[in-house]
Amino acid sequence: MAELTVLEAKLGEVLGLAMAAQAATKKVEGFVEDGDDDIKQALQQMREDAAETQQRCEDVASSFEGKKTAISEKGREVKQKVEKMMTTYLDGEKDPLDGFEFLEMAEAGELGHWEIVHEVASDAGASNVVELAEWARGVQRKHVELTKQGALKLAREEDPNEPA
Repeated sequence: MAELTVLEAKLGEVLGLAMAAQAATKKVEGFVEDGDDDIKQALQQMREDAAETQQRCEDVASSFEGKKTAISEKGREVKQKVEKMMTTYLDGEKDPLDGFEFLEMAEAGELGHWEIVHEVASDAGASNVVELAEWARGVQRKHVELTKQGALKLAREEDPNEPA
């Protein structure tokens, strides 16, 4: 397997986060009751965005001569780590609010990773990665807001005096 530069490794990380986001939004959507169409729609949009992000990352990874496989492998490793964290955090949970709390953390972390990718790519003069990161930061900002609004909506529906 080819050795990755910092930039290539960071691209692999965000690829893996996009892959994991698809699984996470699907899992949390399973917690949401029928009738909560706005929340389900937000999760579906986030999953579609994550699939597009994955595709764009794979396209950019192809531009790194002889490194696409190694970048993809890094992505799979990150995806597995995130899925393990999700399993640990949501172990036995079926509450949509708990799911959204996890997604809030995950989306904020993903935005942070994209900020780092943007910085590293800018320093490297990798215009194709900078362009991807600029697009992805906008998507991630939207996801952070969607998860926050979804969590707050679900929190307002909670009975604060009900046993946890």
